[in-house]
Amino acid sequence: MDSIATRLAAVSARIRAAEAAAGRVPGSVRLVAVSKTQPASMLAAAYRCGQRDFGENYLQEALTKQEQLANPDLVWHFIGPIQSNKTRPLALHFHWVHSIDRHKIAERLNEQRPADLPPLNVTIQVNVSGEASKSGVAPAAVAELAAAVHGLPRLRLRGLMAIPEPSDDVATQRAAFHSLRRMLEELDLAGVDQLSMGMSHDLEAAILEGATLVRIGTAIFGARPGYR
Repeated sequence: MDSIATRLAAVSARIRAAEAAAGRVPGSVRLVAVSKTQPASMLAAAYRCGQRDFGENYLQEALTKQEQLANPDLVWHFIGPIQSNKTRPLALHFHWVHSIDRHKIAERLNEQRPADLPPLNVTIQVNVSGEASKSGVAPAAVAELAAAVHGLPRLRLRGLMAIPEPSDDVATQRAAFHSLRRMLEELDLAGVDQLSMGMSHDLEAAILEGATLVRIGTAIFGARPGYR
C-alpha cells in the first residue's frame, strides 16, 4: 500500500505541475487508474489512498473485481476494445465507456442501458496515428459518428479518446494530442468537451494539449505487459 500511495502522490504531483505549466485550473484533469491485470487488493489499496476512478480493458476481469470490491464509490471506466456480443454487461456495470468506434456498438449500448441508471458516459476512440493494430475510428469519420452517438438518449457523449503511437519526442506527442483537440473543437456539440488522452509516459504533453482524463497504469501499479 505504501508503494501505491507514493506512486499515486507522484502521479498527482505530475498532473498538478502539468496543469500549472499549461495555465489550467488546478484539478481540471481527472486521473483514471488503469488497473488491468491488477488484483482487487491493489485497487482497494489505491482506494484507501483516495483514488476513485479505475480503468479496465478486459470485461470479465473487470466484472470479477466489481463483485469482489462491491464499493458504490468506485467509478468504473471501460477502455478496451468492445466486442458487439459484450455490450450488455458494459451497459449494466460501467459508468464510462471510452472506446466506442462504431455506430453499431453505440446503438447496442444505448438499447441495453437500463432506464433506472443515468445515461452512460461515452467517448469516441479515434485512431489518430493510423495504426492498423489500433482500434478507433478514422479522423475523417469522427464528425458523422459523433453526431449519431450524440442523438442516442441512453448515452451521454462526453468527448474523444486516443492512444497515439508511442514516441519519446515531446513535439511528436503533442502533435497527436493537438490533432485530437482540434477534432473535438470542430464538433461543436453541447456538453461534448472531454479529451481522454495521455498515459504514464506522455501525460504532460497530453495535459498541455487539453486532456481532461489521463489514463495511468505503470506509474501507479508498476510495469506490466501491455502497460504504459
